[in-house]
Amino acid sequence: MSSSTVITNIAALVTNDPSLGDHSPLGLVRDAAVAVEGDRVVWTGESSKAPATDNRVDADGRAVLPGFVDSHSHLLFGGDRTEEFNARMSGRPYSAGGIRTTVAATRAASDAELEAGLVRYLAEALRQGTTTFETKSGYGLTTADESRALRVAARHTDEVTFLGAHIVAPELADDPAAYVGLVTGEMLDACAPHARWIDVFCEQGAFDGDQARAILTAGKAKGLHPRIHANQLSQGPGVRLAVEVDAASADHCTHLTGADVDALANSRTVATLLPGAEFSTRAPWPDARRLLDAGATVALSTDCNPGSSFTSSVPFCIALAVRDMGMTPDEAVWSATAGGAAALRRDDVGRLTPGAYADLTLLDAPSHVHLAYRPGVPLVAGVWRRGVRVH
Repeated sequence: MSSSTVITNIAALVTNDPSLGDHSPLGLVRDAAVAVEGDRVVWTGESSKAPATDNRVDADGRAVLPGFVDSHSHLLFGGDRTEEFNARMSGRPYSAGGIRTTVAATRAASDAELEAGLVRYLAEALRQGTTTFETKSGYGLTTADESRALRVAARHTDEVTFLGAHIVAPELADDPAAYVGLVTGEMLDACAPHARWIDVFCEQGAFDGDQARAILTAGKAKGLHPRIHANQLSQGPGVRLAVEVDAASADHCTHLTGADVDALANSRTVATLLPGAEFSTRAPWPDARRLLDAGATVALSTDCNPGSSFTSSVPFCIALAVRDMGMTPDEAVWSATAGGAAALRRDDVGRLTPGAYADLTLLDAPSHVHLAYRPGVPLVAGVWRRGVRVH
């Protein structure tokens, strides 16, 4: 592939630039083309006006959209929780330890095993159109295990999140204050050099509002920016804390009060919805319509993890959001691209306009609407990442 490529004969191009095409939030251009130079988009417009090049790719009347931006995943872990899922879906009681089961398996795994799993899931996601991803620690819960997970992750993405505060480590279950001290002290010191973000699970059974505030504040002092697991299982202080500390995103947002919705709508904190978790646990769906109508910015992500959402498929999450969360197909696609970029405070991904990274997904369909219209069908026919066709 030469450094200059033009993809032409695109039936429908999602740019996420409302100044283009139909002037909708998707900036949808019909009969379109995209020009790529090196790793960047240099031109977007109607196919008939495409710049000349020796390297022309014919989209053959198919749709092109930005690569998906998956802003919430947990891909560094050992083992799996097949038996737990099978019991839950079969209506049988199951006494395994949830996250603690994964913690034990992750601690026992070698660095090579953790990295092999990460690479496998990233390749799986890439085949489904994901070109930017965030991933977290959170299954080690010791200084050594959390820092090694982040070192592994940082070899594969810039969007690395320290989640030492996933749950209280089993050996300190009776002394959560001591564990918060560890997370905000020695563990943070070891982990901060390898991460961009700090996260905390603010929920009954994990960390309360005061503990979460202390953890996020300590992370900010070390140069990490906050994000937060908020209001997944119940109403609580997570969303309002996210806005208070200017977190980039409040993730899950399943159980919200009117004050929570207003807080999100009047802040730059993105509400990241993770429908794979509700699908895999038969929990109530987040109300995306309520958030969108209030004016909040919404992202869609997979929450890929071995316990509650073992999917790497953004197209699957788009279909769930349209079917069960009140989103239109346009809104869901925007949230899985530009919305994910907003949740990572990025403006160089999630859109196809000059200056953005040339991260493109080609669908074997004439419209992005087919992602929800044809659920479960492998529609991704091609993926370019940083200007290179990788699938």
